[in-house]
This record gives sequence, structure tokens and C-alpha cells, in this order.
Amino acid sequence: MMLIKKRREMEALKLWTNLGSSLIALMAAWTMLEKYLPEQLRGIFTRHTHKLLAFFNPYIKIRFPELSGTSRYRRSEAYVMIHAYLTAHTSPAAKSLKASDTSKDGRSLVLSMDEDEEVSHVFRGVKVWWASRKTSPKAQSISLYPEDDEKRFYVLTFHKRDRELVVGEYMGHVLGEGRAIVAGNRQRKLYSNNPTRNWCGWSSVAFEHPASFDTLAMPVKVKEGIKKDLVKFSQGKSYYAKIGKPWKRGYLLYGPPGTGKSTMIAAIANFLNYDIYNLELTTVKDNSELIKLLLETTGKSIIVIEDIDCSLDLTGQRKSKKKENSEDESDSDDDSGGKSNNIVSKSLKEKEKENKSDSRVTLSGLLNFIDGIWSACGGERIIVFTTNYVDKLDPALIRRGRMDMHIEMSYCCFEAFKVLAKNYLDIEEHSLFGRVKELLAEIKMTPANVAENLLPKSVEDSEEKCLRNLVEALEKIKEEEDGKLKIEKKEKQWQWIKSVLG
Repeated sequence: MMLIKKRREMEALKLWTNLGSSLIALMAAWTMLEKYLPEQLRGIFTRHTHKLLAFFNPYIKIRFPELSGTSRYRRSEAYVMIHAYLTAHTSPAAKSLKASDTSKDGRSLVLSMDEDEEVSHVFRGVKVWWASRKTSPKAQSISLYPEDDEKRFYVLTFHKRDRELVVGEYMGHVLGEGRAIVAGNRQRKLYSNNPTRNWCGWSSVAFEHPASFDTLAMPVKVKEGIKKDLVKFSQGKSYYAKIGKPWKRGYLLYGPPGTGKSTMIAAIANFLNYDIYNLELTTVKDNSELIKLLLETTGKSIIVIEDIDCSLDLTGQRKSKKKENSEDESDSDDDSGGKSNNIVSKSLKEKEKENKSDSRVTLSGLLNFIDGIWSACGGERIIVFTTNYVDKLDPALIRRGRMDMHIEMSYCCFEAFKVLAKNYLDIEEHSLFGRVKELLAEIKMTPANVAENLLPKSVEDSEEKCLRNLVEALEKIKEEEDGKLKIEKKEKQWQWIKSVLG
């Protein structure tokens, strides 16, 4: 018996040794074929090899890439839903996990499958396998686009006899539940375009601004009008498709500094539950990069360009062209000395423009970004411009259809003051309200200044003291303005006397 057992062990060892040698020989042969076989023949050989292996393999694989097939700048919606589903259901069975702090409350970790991890899942008695994979470039190279460096994807494996159930019912279940999980866990984000050496992409942080329309210092009638417009827009997908327009809307917020333009943007985001993309034009290299940034934004978002009159020298481009043309015409009439002086002055102006910004974004590129063909890629976007000096903007930039709603953020009125008094002091009536109303009717003070005067500076400050601080500040401004008016009146009288006396 011992001899028979030993003989069997030797035969098994010999079999495994022969099998190992065969595998090594096959690998060596495959390496040689890959190296020396022409590309066309190699492709034919590979296809037939896959067909042969598929004939004996009873399993089917479906690959779900992270990036959309229609755009390499946008994540695939199916991948996002599958990731959410697997994170919620199959991660507890995974042995290799990766952690992220992207939970809705921001206080707990979210665990998901790490790369090259595989888990199984049973649905209606059918077993399937999910694997997380990542491919890296074969050659070390610096890519213009970060997503070209690594490509992530999920692989679903199942028996071919279960194909109808898996492709139909199971995948519908996964995508539906994944969509519900994404909606439930969604946290508003604030994005900014973050420039690197080769690419200007978006980076994000959690958006936690507490502003709302209830706390916004504006007349109630104006706020209600804006809210109705926002609701109409957010529910208008079919309407915009019916009239043949992209599902987007533009808002121009203009007014003096401190009138609440940034707070208005935060209130809109909280009201609609939209993300904010804060676009800094000066860091965008050119028009092509601007379009790529647009394609990377998602629906349910607000694209903001603050202080657009200061972002780039866009508003004066048309005027400067006319001026340059007139200067060219005047140069032709000057003598050689005048021409040389003009050439020097032009070169200095060009250097000043170059030093001002390295960006080559043009007015035409920005208009195409807002209202061109590219703006129709995606939907449910709001574009917001803010400016302190609306008269400086090119009319083409803010015309109706691009900036559909013009909202003036003006100085503080009595109705806005009452909102601030409720927010800061938690009072709705006071004996000093009458005096504040009189002064605000005569004096221009921004809501930011009013709020600063109402803000208690210590725990001992009462509502009475805060209101008196505001009254004193308003009265001081009134005295200064009255003094300026008296001086101007005296100067006018003196000028009149001088003109009479000759």
C-alpha cells in the first residue's frame, strides 16, 4: 500500500511539473508572438484565442468604465450608481477597503471596495461577482488630461444561463437603488477651478453656507419674485425642451459692494439644493480650456463668475479695437518721429496687458460658454454674474437671453433693516425703529454696514445699545453729507458772485 501511495504521489508531482513547464513554454511562446508577430496577424491570433476560450468559458463579463463613452471629461452615471450600490451592500464582504470622508454629515468615514478587490452577491438565487479594477498607462508619460493616466472600472461576472435575469431585472435593481442612495447622500459642494501645470480642473469642498431667503436683507416682494422664478426654472425641463432652448438660466446681480450679492448666491444654492462652481477666469488659459471646464460641471449647479468687470479685460475689447484702428489711421498722417513714438507707446500698452493676466479668454469665448452651442451640453444650470459697475459690462454679455434676470442689490431700506433686526437681535418692533426708518430714507448705507452696527460686540450689549449704535452711525453720515452739501452750496454761490463781478 505504501508503495502504491508513493507511486501516486510521484505521478501527481510529475503531472504538476509537466503542467508548470507547459505553462512556462506557452508564456514564452506568447511573449515571442507579441514581440515578433506583425500587428495585424497578432490581432487575428488574439481574436481567435478569445473565441476559443469563450467556447469553453460559461461566464459572461460586463465592464462599466468610470468615464462616459461620449465625453472623457464626465463620469458615467451608471458607474456612479453602481459605486453607490456596492458601497452600501457589498463593501462589508470585502477584505480590501478604501476610506473617504465624503459622508453627508462630514463626521464619519465611508468605506468602499479597493482596486483589484472582488466580492460576490446573490440576487433571487443567482450568484454574481463584482470586481473593482484600474488600468494604468503602459509607458510613463505626462498627460494633458489627468483621467488619461488611470482608468477605473467595475466588472460584473455571471453565468450565461442567468443572462436575462442579470441584464434585465438585476441591473435595473442596482441602478435604481444606487440612484436613490446618491440622492439621499448628496451633499452640496463648492467647486473652484484649480490650475496645475498641465490642466485646470475643479476641486471641491463641502458647501455649508447657512444663508437663506428668510435671512436675506431684501424687500419681501423682490425675494418672492426671485423664488418663484427659481421654482419655475427647476421644474421646467419639459418646457425648455418644448420651446427649443437649453435648460439654463442667467442671473445678473449688480449693486455697490456690501449689498449681499454673494449671500444671494448662497441662498439660491440652498433653496434649490444645487452645487456651486466658482469660476475664476484669470486662471483659465484660453477659450478651449473654458469649454472643458463647462463640460466637467454637472446638472443642478450654479456657475458663478464674481466681479466679472474685474476678472479680465473683456468689457473693453471692442472699444480697444476701435481705438487701435483710430490710432492706426492717425499714425498714417504723422511723420516718422510721431510714428516711432506711437510704436513705443503701443508696445508699452501691450506689455501692460500681458502683465495683467496670462489668460487668453476672449469675450467671444465667454459668450459661447454662456449661450453658444456648448452651453446645451447638460442641463439644469444657472449662470450668475456679479458686478459692482454694471455700466462697464459689454451689452452683449448681459442681454436678455444670456442674463435673463437682472437683480439690483441696492442699499438697505427699512424693510431690509427689519429682516436684519430679526436676524441679529431677534426683535420685530422697538421704539427706535421710527428714527431708523427716517434716516434710511435719507442715507445710503449697505446691508453689510447695517448688520455690522447691529452686531453685539460683547455679551453685555443689549438690543437697545445695538440699535443706538446704528442710529449714531446713520446720524454721523447724515451730518457729513449735510456738511458737504453746505460746502458745495457756498462754492456755487462764490462762483456765481465771481461771474457777476467779472
